[in-house]
This record gives sequence, C-alpha cells and structure tokens, in this order.
Amino acid sequence: MAGRERSSRQQRPWSVYRANTFELSSEMIGLALAGNSQDPDEPVLEFSVACTDLVTPALERKPNSFVAVSCTTPPQAFWTKHAQTEIIEGTNNPIFLSSIAFFQDSYINQQTQLKLSVYDVKDRSQGTMYLLGSALFPVKELLQERNHRLHLNLRSAENLHVGSIGVAAWQMEEKRDQRTPMARLPDTVHGRTVLPVDESLTESMGVRAKYASLCRDPLLTSVFGGTMSRMYRFPTTDGNHLRILEQMAESVLSLNIPRQYVKMLLEEDAARVCELEELGELSPCWENLRRQIVAQYQNLILTYQETLSDLNDYRGPSFKASNLKAERKLEFMPTNLHVQRMRVQDESCFDHTYDVVTIGAPAAHCQGFKSSGLRKLIVKFEEAKKHSALSSSQSIVFIPQDIVRAKEIIAHINTLKTQVSYYAERLSRAAKDRSANGLERTLAILADKTRQLVTVCDCKLLASAIQALNAARPDYIASKASPSADSEQVVLRNDQDTLLATWSGSNSRSSLHVDWHEEEWEKVWLNVDKSLECIIQRVDKLLQKERRPSVGSQDSVQSDQSAGGGSTASKKGNGRTRAFWINPGCAEPLPSPSSSPSPPSLSSPPPPTSPSSSSMLALTPACPPSPDQDPYGSPSLEETFPGEWSEALYPLLTTLTECVAMMSDKAKKSMVFLLMQDSAPTIAMDLTLQYRRDVVFCQTLTALICGFIIKLRNCLRDDGFLRQLYTIGLLAQFESLLSTYGEELAMLEDMSVGIMDLRNVTFKVTQAMSASAPDMLPVITGNRDGFSVRIPLPGTMFDALPREIQNGMLLRVQPVLFNVGINEQQTLAEKFGDTSLQEIINLESLARLNSYYEQFKEVLPEDCLPRSRSQTCLPELLRFLGQNVHARKNKNVDILWQAAEICRRLNGVRFTSCKSAKDRTAMSVTLEQCLILQHEHGMAPQVFTQALDCMRSIGTREGVIQKNLSGLLPVRDLRLDPSLLYSLPLLALSPNLLIVWLFLSVAYLLAKLRCS
Repeated sequence: MAGRERSSRQQRPWSVYRANTFELSSEMIGLALAGNSQDPDEPVLEFSVACTDLVTPALERKPNSFVAVSCTTPPQAFWTKHAQTEIIEGTNNPIFLSSIAFFQDSYINQQTQLKLSVYDVKDRSQGTMYLLGSALFPVKELLQERNHRLHLNLRSAENLHVGSIGVAAWQMEEKRDQRTPMARLPDTVHGRTVLPVDESLTESMGVRAKYASLCRDPLLTSVFGGTMSRMYRFPTTDGNHLRILEQMAESVLSLNIPRQYVKMLLEEDAARVCELEELGELSPCWENLRRQIVAQYQNLILTYQETLSDLNDYRGPSFKASNLKAERKLEFMPTNLHVQRMRVQDESCFDHTYDVVTIGAPAAHCQGFKSSGLRKLIVKFEEAKKHSALSSSQSIVFIPQDIVRAKEIIAHINTLKTQVSYYAERLSRAAKDRSANGLERTLAILADKTRQLVTVCDCKLLASAIQALNAARPDYIASKASPSADSEQVVLRNDQDTLLATWSGSNSRSSLHVDWHEEEWEKVWLNVDKSLECIIQRVDKLLQKERRPSVGSQDSVQSDQSAGGGSTASKKGNGRTRAFWINPGCAEPLPSPSSSPSPPSLSSPPPPTSPSSSSMLALTPACPPSPDQDPYGSPSLEETFPGEWSEALYPLLTTLTECVAMMSDKAKKSMVFLLMQDSAPTIAMDLTLQYRRDVVFCQTLTALICGFIIKLRNCLRDDGFLRQLYTIGLLAQFESLLSTYGEELAMLEDMSVGIMDLRNVTFKVTQAMSASAPDMLPVITGNRDGFSVRIPLPGTMFDALPREIQNGMLLRVQPVLFNVGINEQQTLAEKFGDTSLQEIINLESLARLNSYYEQFKEVLPEDCLPRSRSQTCLPELLRFLGQNVHARKNKNVDILWQAAEICRRLNGVRFTSCKSAKDRTAMSVTLEQCLILQHEHGMAPQVFTQALDCMRSIGTREGVIQKNLSGLLPVRDLRLDPSLLYSLPLLALSPNLLIVWLFLSVAYLLAKLRCS
C-alpha cells in the first residue's frame, strides 16, 4: 500500500511535497505507525516540548532558544531535519506552543531515532546562533512510557549538562481514562506495527465534524496538492487547550484554468474573424476597414496561439513564483495562488475550518504600468471612442446601448437558431414514430423557440443595421418595383472610396428606400411566423384525424383549406397582411411528398445559394390554395399516404428551417456589420485594452474557482449555505493590501476591474463522469460577455445537493473588494500622493455589500448563517464598517478586519492579496487566524503575541517565502554553521588551512543540500 501511495505521489505535478518530511523506500520502512483512517489529517505521532534550566556561556544573558527535531530510521545513516519550534526569547525555561507532528506520509516506525537540538539565537536579524545541547530517544521509548512523557538531559558538544527537555505525546495522553491502558507494545498486522489511536477522538472527528481533508478528499485532491502542515497547541481562558492544524496547498488550476481560458479566447476571436469574412462583398472603403480589423484580430490570435503553446509546454511547478510575475509566457497564470486553511479543534472535539485563498494582485505585470492601469485606460478608451464618433463620416452613429444590444441579439440568434433546428428534427422523429404525445410536446417547444426568435429579429435596430449593410454593397440598386421608387431607375452607387452613399435619380435618399427595406425585412420574419402557423395547423389536423378516424374526406379538404388560408397573428400583421414565401431556389416549387417518398434528415444542410440570391431574396406572394388542393400544390397528403405523418410534415418543416436559417443569417450579418462600424475607428486601442483585461480576468477567475470549490466542499452538508447559494449567490470578498503609490496604484486599478468582471461569471454543479481526477476538474464555457464554470462532483456528493442545484440552476457571484495600503509607500501616498482610488473602491464595495445583505434579509432567514460567539450583530458590523470607510483615517486596518468578519458571517469566500502574496499577505493571514482563535475559540490573551510570532516564524506561510526565494529548499538550511565562522581568524594565518577549510565547507554545504 505504501509503495502504491508513493508511486502515485511521484506522478503528480506538485512542485513541493512536504518540505518537513522525508520519504523512505519500502525496503527501509520496516514497521510503520498507522494513523486515523477516518481522519487522514490526524498525525500518527504528535508531541510538545519544553525546556528547563537552560545554561548559556554568557551568564548575564538569557537564551533565545528554539528546538530543531531531526530523525533517522535504520538503516538510514544520516539525520534528516523534520521540523522546528518557534523562537522564545529571554527565558531559561521556554514552553513552546508549536507541536512536533509526524503525519501518515512521514513513514516513521518504532525504531526511528529522534534528535532534539536546542539552539541559542544570538542575533535574530542576522541568523547567528549556536548549539546549546541535544538529546536522543527512539520512538519506541516514548510509546512504552506509561504517561507517554519523557524527561531528557541536554548535553553539549563537550558532553556538559546544559539543561533538560521534556517531551509529552498528545496523541496518547488525550482522554486516556476513556480507553484501555497500553500494557504492551502495539499489535502487529500484516507485518506492520499498528499504533492504536484514541477511539473517542476518531468518533468525534468522523461523525460530528463537517470537514474535508486537503490530503485525502477525492474532490480536493484533484484540485489542490503540495500540502504543507503545521501543528500548534494554544491554551484557552478556561484552562483547556486548542489543537490547531495549519495547512497550505497550491492548486493545479493555476495552470489548468489559463489553458482553458486562452483556448476559449482563441476560438472566440477566430469566430469573429470568420463572421467578418462572411459579410460578403463590400464597397472599397468598408473593405479596407474590414481588412484592418481582421489584421488586428489575426495579430491577437497569433499572440493567443503562442501563449497557449507555452502553457501546454510548461512543465514547472503548479504555482507561479513572484519573480515570474512579468514572464510573458506565464502572464495568464496567477501569482502564488495558494489556499490557506486553519482547522481548530476545541475541548469538545468539534472541528471549525477557516479557509482563505491567497493570490498575488491580479495585474498585467508583463505589459507594465507606465500607462496606468485598467480603470484609467478604460476611461481613455471611452473618450477616444466619443471623439471618433463625433468626427466620423458614417451616416449612422450607434450609441453604446446599441452595441450591447447587438451583442445580445447575436447571442440569442445563435442559441435560438440551434434550438429551432433541434426541435424541428425531434418533431420529424415524433411524426415518424406516430407519437401523438411526443408530437404535441415537441411542437409546443418548437413554437415557443421560433416565436422567441421572431421577437428578437423584430426590432428597429436590426432593421437599420440591415439597411446599413445593404447600403455598403459595391453597387446597391433599389428595385424599380419597390413601393418607394418612381418610374425612373434609382441606383445607389457605392463603388467609390467613400463612406457616404451617392444616389442618382430624381428621389432623395430620405424618400427612397427606408420604407422599402423595412417592409422587405418584415416579410422575412413574417414568413417564419407563417411557416410555423402552417405546421401547427397541419399537426392539429393530423391529431384530429388520429382521434376521429371516421372523419370524411370533405372535412379533410375543409381543414386543408383553413390551414392554407388562415392568417398569422403577429405584432405587425393583421388580417390583411400578405405572407411572402421565400424560395432560395429562385422560385422553384418546393418538393412534394410524391416526388420524395423517403425524405432525408432535416439536419442535412440546405443547398448552397448564390451570392446574388443571398443578398436579394426571392419573394413571391403566397396565394391561398384552392379548396381541392394542398397549400403546397399537392393533393391531400393523408389521402395519398394514409398514416405517414412524417411525409405530411416534411415539406413544412423544411420550409421553416430554411426560412429560419435565412432570417438568422441576414440578421447576424447585419449585427456583425454594426459592430464592425462601431469598432473600426479605435480597433487597435480596443484590442490592446481587451488583451490586458483578459490577462487580469484570467488570474482573478482562477482564484475564484478555487475558492468556490473549497467552499462548496466544506459546506456540502450545510443546508442554509446551499439555500443561500442558489437564492442570492455567493459572496466573494477580496482583501487587498496594495498601496496607492507608484506601480501598485496601477496594479490596484487592474485588480479592481478584474474583480468587478467576476459579476459575469456563473457556476453550474454537475455530476462527474467518474471518480478520476481529470473528470473532476472544472470546465469553462461561454465568451467575454459571460462565462459559465461547470463544477463536477462525485456521485455521493452530488446527491447531497438540493434539487435546485442538481437541476442545473446557475449560481451567481457577488464580488467586493476592500483595499487598505499598509507599507511605507502608502505613507508616501497619504502625505504626498492621492488615495482617492482606494476610497472610491471601498465605497463601491460597501454599497454592494449592504445590497447583498438586504437581499439576504428579504428572502432568507437568519438561521442560514453560521453561528458566532461575537456579541456584535451583522447590522452593527455593517454600520461600523461604513463609519470606517467614510472616515479619512490613514492605514485604517479596521476596514479589513470588519469586512473579513462580515464575509465569514455571511457564508462568503475570503481572498487576500498583496503585490506578490508573500510578506504582507502572510502578516494579514496570520493576524486574522490569531484574532479568530481569540474571539471565536477563547484563546488566552496572554499568549496572543507568542502565537502570532509562532505562526509567522515557522508556520505554513513561511513555505511560500521559501518556495519563492530558493525553490524547494528551506532558507535556513543554506546558512553556514556558526561554528565554522568562529575559526575564520585562525584559518587566515595559514593559506593551507584556508584551502582545507574551503574544501570542507563546500562538502558540508553539499551534504546539507542532499539531506534537504
């Protein structure tokens, strides 16, 4: 089993496994300790240490001591550093809050030797220290002790007594009165010595705790990895203690989401180029503009292709270090994306889990900040667009609302056209199967989708866009037979290099073709409506005849006549409206059932049409059929082919799909041309701004998906949270520590826009195809106007969700951002610069946060929210937050603390950022953890400072700094041993000794690197 676990770990792409453990081969394991199978995060061995009567060479100074723990398992011949405690200054009797934990992947056994080395730190800033003394003991000795406590003497290098150290094993000591005392060594199972664990603790952890392990949960392990863990024991005000497990993990989504996102952008822009190419022949001026726009898009597509290739070829760590922020190949990846978890177990053995996603500020570092950030660039772009609109020679100028509406129309047309084709095919299959119920149900859906499509196409914006596209053709001719034309031929000559159309003839432009083309477009969508009405009439007739088989042929003929002569009720039509049948084949008759006894599938594409037929529709009046003839000129189909429903419906369905395709194609091309007119003057600036926005949004989206997954998994059994999720959406609270000075001001602009763009993101939870990790990775769909993220869950987890989420309800996101600069650059900004951006961002987020809470109060009860020991209610917290946001106070960190508490109280997801998610982020996260321990779990106030220093000095956040500064190696292991430094003056007296010293020092460093 251990071999299988080890091989699977080696195949994972994590950059760092456990920096504080060492894995042994199966030949070296021997007998291993076993942990809690129901709680994989439970350590197999945990003990605390405390020193007494430490002696230092300088009696006037008390030691600043810490304990380093090393281990070796025979036949291993060298020591491996496992962990160390925090530094406690100025005492001879230090009691360390951090405990030493060995987890299941440590592979220790009873023969493992542990060495406790006590160091005295002379200068903490320089890292100068020396060894006071050490003590050795085997794990077997600790397990055999009745109380599982050891009291060992510390011996210096000269074998002098320098104090004592006590070891207390927590795992065996807890609730020892509730289990059988160990009178002998643990039992052996399959050749492996198994260490019994506390059964009462196992029961409480497995049954009462709502907890998902970062190391073993199938969903979380498919997303997160490289988990680092630290254990602490903090005293409480009532004399008990808190057991804290601090974990930090990186995520494969740091690479997976950018790959999906860039691929989707590439497809979207390639489709945009195809739409422009499909507009057909344009006048010389419009053709030049189209070529310029296509060239700009092709350059952008090449950039996306290179980026996607670089991301696919990347084989490095699953996180991006801070020194790679400006790396072009990785600019879509978020910087230092990690999930920070604190798991607290109190004296009642209930678990409380607090998660924070940490990320370097989402910004376009590769593109630089000389031209400011996104907020100012967007303002500049809008001003440039207004200026270009005023100076443009276009005959039609569109307002921004028209552009938004045009994009919506294109999206609706694409969706509805596909749905109409699908349900037409289903209706044909239902007719072939002679399923009356299926026919009725499918027809109702088909009619609804078709009418939605007609409603979308029936708008003045679309009609004016069609008019503009027709006017942009090289030689546009208004027909002599048009209602607006006189006896003379009136020709619009648009073959010159100008955007203004020149008309020849006696009529002016205003009186010539506007009414004619509006009438022409009205006939197009009226034919779709008329085709649908004919299908409805025919289906009704078929169903009536099925239910009344005795109906005579006279009723059949009358029904045919009423079906053909009935008029369609529409928005613009009335009883006198004439329908015009659209004949793509130049007015050739439609196929009749007699000529095609076996109709082909409706999904086959229609025959191609010539450019002239696509630009000038062939419209012929639909004359009422005679009483003895079918509306399509053939005898009654029921009489010719009794019982063949599919034969009766095939011509009508073919006509409907062709009319819908023709209407959709013309409408889509006109909207594409409208967007081309709007973007042409500022296309270069538009695409540059869009690329920067894409980079920032991708980083923000990746962090959001990580936060959503871990929040959903932790609250899978929380009915209140799930109800809140599908009712008003998820609250995502971003905390930023960027200053408003220099480059960080532009970073804040980028970050604020990227976070606000998250409002266009929705989530959809589905059931995973299998339990394999690739099948449980999120999938992104959509385009820049709106993204949907599909979150697959294993079957057992998916079954626990409410019916609304299982049915595919889209889950919204409400993002808020609060920023307070805390570094020295913020001091300069407050004295000499401008902090208005920070104030604006905080005021905007305060308004959205209040709005979210108001929505909650309107539709949800208070019991949906988690319980808190705080005496301050949510309305009071919001009031205090508002007061602090409006107060002009420098470095007002109360804003951050109150916003974070409100987010936790509202079941939100927390995100913390600074420039690189290292130092300032670590300070914020550790401070928040200690505040939670004190306010929510009763940690003793007198140990607050020591607990904070403990988490900051040896906690998991130190691992982020180590990974960024020195890759896989802890920073402290690269320091020279102080004993080597003391001999430097003596070595300087002899060149030969100096050479020997240099050689030994290099060998010593190489040995330490190998051990690490």
